[in-house]
Amino acid sequence: MKLSKLCAQAGMDCPDDGDTNVTGFAIDNRKVAPGTVFGAFQGTQVNGEDFIPAAIEAGAVAVVARAEAKVEGAIHIASDTPRKTFADLAAQFFTPVPDHIVAVTGTNGKTSCVEMTRQIWRMSGERAASIGTLGVTTPDESVSTGLTTPDIVTFLSNMSGLAREGVTHVAYEASSHGLSQYRNEGIPVEAAGFTNFSRDHLDYHADMEDYFAAKMRLFDEVVLDDATAVIWMGAGDSGWNKRVVEHAENRGLAIMTVGEEGGDIHLSHREPTQLGQSLTVEHAGIERTINLPLIGAYQVSNALVSAGLALASGIDASRVWDAVARLQPVRGRLERAVIAPSGAPVYIDYAHTPDALEAAIAALRPHVSGRLITVFGAGGDRDHGKRAPMGEAAAKASDLVIVTDDNPRGEDAAEIRRQVLEGAPQAREVAGRREAIHAAIAEAGKDDIVLIAGKGHETGQIIGSGENMRVHPFDDVEVARECAAQIARGDA
Repeated sequence: MKLSKLCAQAGMDCPDDGDTNVTGFAIDNRKVAPGTVFGAFQGTQVNGEDFIPAAIEAGAVAVVARAEAKVEGAIHIASDTPRKTFADLAAQFFTPVPDHIVAVTGTNGKTSCVEMTRQIWRMSGERAASIGTLGVTTPDESVSTGLTTPDIVTFLSNMSGLAREGVTHVAYEASSHGLSQYRNEGIPVEAAGFTNFSRDHLDYHADMEDYFAAKMRLFDEVVLDDATAVIWMGAGDSGWNKRVVEHAENRGLAIMTVGEEGGDIHLSHREPTQLGQSLTVEHAGIERTINLPLIGAYQVSNALVSAGLALASGIDASRVWDAVARLQPVRGRLERAVIAPSGAPVYIDYAHTPDALEAAIAALRPHVSGRLITVFGAGGDRDHGKRAPMGEAAAKASDLVIVTDDNPRGEDAAEIRRQVLEGAPQAREVAGRREAIHAAIAEAGKDDIVLIAGKGHETGQIIGSGENMRVHPFDDVEVARECAAQIARGDA
């Protein structure tokens, strides 16, 4: 495709004579081939502008970079926001895309919402996929792993590839990192969901307002002008969600509120059952009783936001609510890994923020007649300020807390545990994560429940940083099952 045509379709001027042919896009100079448009961006650790000569030598025909960048031997597409300009151009190249695209942002629940939305679409007869922390999940349930929000080239390539495979509906996670780095641009997003907002990623964002502003780009700039905003409005929200409604109103979006205090989708009653919970939901003047086969209040909010996104994409209400009653657990999200030899169920959850940990514990509490035993840690090289509050959240609602390691990366694991223990001084400290999981399962009685939080779907323990970083195989689900089997055999 001609570069001049890409520029015209993106609505920008192009310093090209019209003869330059584009064969691809890359932000890694090692992936540049003849005919590539190279994106050179300034990052927190690496400056892509340093690799412009190497990209041109490899065959880059154009470079998107700041006006101050030195570009010799290729067309310089100068921009004050090179990431966005690059994304807008790339979006014209990677076509077609699925007909129905929705996005979800918020601090917790994004993964569950995009996966539940995919499930609702699939059960409604649509060819659907999801993109996010779990990777790309296709209509045949196959999964390829990746970042929550992949780089813009991978993201757009995935979207186009799914469309070529006949996928018509895609739900994706819009992380604050991805939104602030323009990794979601250029595609027609017809609905956007917002789950909740609490402290996270303050190692990247300057403060909570900066973090919130990044998420608001989804509603302020990314979605279509006639898109629908599906916003959870739960009891006790701290006011952030009301601010999301204001952003949606200012943009002129259609608004679908979901929650416990009225709204377009109103949860009027919730009652825990042995295998899930019974919900009374009012929508479009009709009251329905839905037996949701998932436990936990936050699973309800995720399911109802997902239902709203499916409704906003044009799925018939009767199909949507029938599908909600058949939703399956999401990998690593209150996933029951094993039943301990004592009879205690062991759950795995990705909770790695104070609010998420509190929500996971609250989800399990109604099902506990004995003790709730919580095992968790905090990641290294990440927001230090959330460590003590995580300890406080665990200690407040658990009967026994075991503090252990969770991806210490380049930090001293013992120091991370010490900071967590400041919020949970009565907790038990067990350094090795496997040893901590074994201790919790061995301790659990028949009426107890064990929660292992922090890693969820992850399959590795990250130790070290930079060139010394190593990822050791570690899957909480598999380790819990191995420990339970070991205890059942009577092994030490």
